[in-house]
Amino acid sequence: MTEKLFYSSPYTDEWKTTIKKAFEKDGKCFVVLEGTAFYPTGGGQPNDTGTINGINVLDVFTEQDQVIHQLERMPETSSVNCKLDWDRRFDHMQHHSGQHLLSAVCYSLYDVRTISFHLGTDYATIDIEMDALNQNQMDTFEQAVNKEIYKSRMVHTYLVTDEELRQLPLLKMPKVTENIRIVEIEGIEYNACGGTHVRSTAEIGIIKLLKAEKQKGAVRLFFKCGQRALLDYNETLKILGLISAKFNTGRNEVLNRLEKWEADQLNMEAEMKRVKEENNSYLAKELLTYAKNDFLTYVFEGKSFDDTKELAIKIVNENDLVLLFASIPDNRIILMHNGTKEIPCGTFFKENLSTFTGKGGGSDKSAQAGFSSTEDMHRFVEFAQESLSKDLRLNK
Repeated sequence: MTEKLFYSSPYTDEWKTTIKKAFEKDGKCFVVLEGTAFYPTGGGQPNDTGTINGINVLDVFTEQDQVIHQLERMPETSSVNCKLDWDRRFDHMQHHSGQHLLSAVCYSLYDVRTISFHLGTDYATIDIEMDALNQNQMDTFEQAVNKEIYKSRMVHTYLVTDEELRQLPLLKMPKVTENIRIVEIEGIEYNACGGTHVRSTAEIGIIKLLKAEKQKGAVRLFFKCGQRALLDYNETLKILGLISAKFNTGRNEVLNRLEKWEADQLNMEAEMKRVKEENNSYLAKELLTYAKNDFLTYVFEGKSFDDTKELAIKIVNENDLVLLFASIPDNRIILMHNGTKEIPCGTFFKENLSTFTGKGGGSDKSAQAGFSSTEDMHRFVEFAQESLSKDLRLNK
């Protein structure tokens, strides 16, 4: 059996050992070591990474109580030097111990149990048995759990028998009956756990609660601990500083400036909408002079399709004609009328678009289409103008 240094010596980050077994499977390389500090994925905690003889460790997992390491390639010798990615390991230790402490505080304050724990690359989460969690409760959780961190409570790990286990005040009994490992935070909790942990709560550093979300009859609480929380704070502070500089104000005034900026934006958008509507009215009058036999077609070189469509709707709602507008920036067209003309727009597109590599469709009164090139769109517009003008003349 492999000596599990991550249990007996969790702060070991470099060691020498021997390869017990090496094998390949599905083109991947695997080794089993005499002794390993590489923690395998399990219990909500991701695996460790690092190197074995300078070769990257890609994955660590267990099979039949063997700790198996996946490597980029096979080592050339059986005697190997191993090195743990300590920053990753310590981050996992901070978050796993932080989760235990947070879960214990949740239970002591509101008598709610933790259902599950997940440690991701960005943040950690616990699901707790609550219907909802408001900001005041989150603040209470955060203050209480950080007070426990400041007390530097010792964290102990040890094995117990099934009989000894029954004497401990565990909230959840483990499924295993042998080699039961207990993680104890002095004066706080006992928990059956196979993860790696810090020596005392002081090493967790800080626990920062980020948000709470409802999750299938529970509440999912997002948090960060220690170094990860510090990096997150620094990044947040950097962003806040940049925003403050943009508004040329102090951090305390940023919200007021943002509210003023938002109000200015709304006023500007309202003014732009008014100007656009006024401009569309003038433009509509000008375009109507190009209409012939109740048919109006125009190709816009600089107008987006959305603006083109908005103008088309305005003209059609106020006039009894067939309208065909095209937008060069988007290579899209719209064909419309208000129902007073016997032109089935959607059917016309369906029958003719494919010849011009166009795609689209619509109803009898309105249809839209897009083209792979401006040239194809121009060819279709010319075709539609000739064909639809002829149909309108015949229907008079």
